[in-house]
Amino acid sequence: MVNVFVILDGVGDRPCKALDGATPLEAAKTKNLDYFASMSNGGYVYTVSEQIAPESDEAIIALLGYDPNKYYYGRGPLEAYGSNMEFKEGYLALRTNFSTIENGKLIDRRVGRSLTTKEALELAKAINENVNLEVPFEFKATVGHRGVLIFKGDFSDNITNVDPAYKKIGKFGVAMTGNLEKLQECRPLDPNKKTKITANLVNEFVRESHEVLKNHKINEKRKKRYLLSANIIVPRDAGTFLPDLPKKSDWAAIVSMPLEVGITKLAGMNIIKFEYPEMKSTDVYDALFKGLKKTIEESIKAIKERKYDKYFIHFKETDIPGHDNKPKEKKKMIELIDKKFFKFLRKKVDDLDLVVTGDHSSPCELKAHSADPVPLIHYNKKIEKNDDVQRFTEHECLENSYYGKMLGKNVLKTVGFI
Repeated sequence: MVNVFVILDGVGDRPCKALDGATPLEAAKTKNLDYFASMSNGGYVYTVSEQIAPESDEAIIALLGYDPNKYYYGRGPLEAYGSNMEFKEGYLALRTNFSTIENGKLIDRRVGRSLTTKEALELAKAINENVNLEVPFEFKATVGHRGVLIFKGDFSDNITNVDPAYKKIGKFGVAMTGNLEKLQECRPLDPNKKTKITANLVNEFVRESHEVLKNHKINEKRKKRYLLSANIIVPRDAGTFLPDLPKKSDWAAIVSMPLEVGITKLAGMNIIKFEYPEMKSTDVYDALFKGLKKTIEESIKAIKERKYDKYFIHFKETDIPGHDNKPKEKKKMIELIDKKFFKFLRKKVDDLDLVVTGDHSSPCELKAHSADPVPLIHYNKKIEKNDDVQRFTEHECLENSYYGKMLGKNVLKTVGFI
C-alpha cells in the first residue's frame, strides 16, 4: 500500500462571478477527482484554527501532524533553511518580497509577478554589495518576487511586519484584507532594547535597499517596457529559531518552493529534487503552468519508482490565481492536475491510500487567504464509504462528510497515516 498526501495550495474558494457563482473546484471538470471522492470519506479542515486566515507555513506544519502552537517559530527561518542559507539560533531571518512603491504607496506587493529570475538575481547582487549596515547580512532572491533576508548576530523576532498583507497575531502570521497600500514601519512588540534595535535594523535595510533599487538599470529597463519597478524589499514573518520536528524518515516529499523544502527537510523527509523552471519571461501564468506540469511529472515519476511508502506532494501553483482574482486560471490548474496526476493515481486504486486537501482557502474575489475551511477526501479501497460526498468541493465536504470538522494537526492521525 502506497500512502499519498496531496496538498493543493490555496485551493479553497468562494462563489465566483466569473464562474456563474461556482467555486473553481465546483466549475472544474474533474472526473478523476470525482471518482476518488465518490469512493472516499470526506471532511473539512481548519488548518490552524477557525479564527485564523493562516499563512502556508503554519498550515503545512499543522497538516503534517505537528501542533503549530508548539512547533512554529516564524516563517523566515523555514525559508532560509529551505534556501540553503547559513542560519544559526539568534540570527534574524525574514521572508521578503520584491515590491513596487510609488509616491509612498505600495502599488504591488509582487511587482506584477513579472520579475524574471535573471532580474531578481541581479537586483539581489546589488543589494548585497551596496547596502551598508552595522551588522552582517545576506539577502537571497529565491523564486520569482520572493526572497529571504538574514541578519547575522543575536536578535529578537518579536517585531511587526513591514508587509501590510500579513499581521503578526500572537506567534502566527495572519492574512489581512482591505487597504494594503500603506507600507508599515517595523515596530518592536516589547520594550526590550534588543527588540528595538532589531526593528530599527529592519527599517534601515528597507530604506537603504530602496535607495539601491529605485534607479537600478534593471528597473530603468522595466519602466521603458511599461513594467512595474522592483524598487523596494518588503519583509515579514521574522524568526530567530528553527523547530526540532519529530522525524518522518519514511516519507518522500515532492516540493518546489523554499518554504515547503525547509519544512520537509526539518521533518526528515527524503526530498525528491528537481529543477523547477525559471521565470524567463514576464508571462507569469505561462511559467506557472510549466512549473505545475513539471511538478506533476516528477510526482508521477517518484510514485512509479516506489522507493518509499509515503509521499507528500505539494502543488503551489493553485494558490496564485486566488491572489490575482483569476478563477478561470485556478479552474484550469485544477483540471490539469486532475487530467494528468489523478488520472495516473486511478491506475493504482487497489494499492493506494490517498488524502487530498488544501493548506488554506484563497478566495479569488478576496485576493487573499481566508479563514474558510478547506475540503478533504480520504480514499482507501479497504475502508467503507460512510458519507454522501461525490465531488471534492467546498460545499460537498462541508455538508455531507463522514469526518466532519477537523483541525490540521489531527488530519494524518485521523486518516491513519501516522
